[in-house]
Amino acid sequence: MAFEPDIPPIQVHLCVKGGKEAIAFYEKAFDAVETFEQMADDGVRVLHANLAMFGSEVMLHDEFPEFGADVLSPLSRGGAGMTVNINLKLPGEVDQAIERAVAAGAEITMEPDDVFWGARYGRIRDPFGHVWAFNAPLGNAALGAPAGSGNA
Repeated sequence: MAFEPDIPPIQVHLCVKGGKEAIAFYEKAFDAVETFEQMADDGVRVLHANLAMFGSEVMLHDEFPEFGADVLSPLSRGGAGMTVNINLKLPGEVDQAIERAVAAGAEITMEPDDVFWGARYGRIRDPFGHVWAFNAPLGNAALGAPAGSGNA
């Protein structure tokens, strides 16, 4: 695996407990497509995987405490330390993404709602402890017009 010519400047690299199960969850919940997988020498843990989803890529690996305790899953740390934000194009896609994730086993932590910054927004926590937010502009909010301004 080498660097691709169009690698994004920032990528999410999730640490999980149960890498193979996490990959299956993301495939079901987010229509992810695994594009690379390298198993650890133990044949059980995922050393590295790439998942194409939402027009981008997320990297994933199991915990490897034997390499240091600076990167552990949210389940080991007692909760997520960040939110993965997914920007969608249409408000209805927020509700659809959350419904699909819940059907796959996620828990809603913030019901989808129209929020003050002019977007439809909601959050879920996946079974591996990671928090995902879904965000889509209302009306012309993407162009800077406040929601409900009559410019939709």
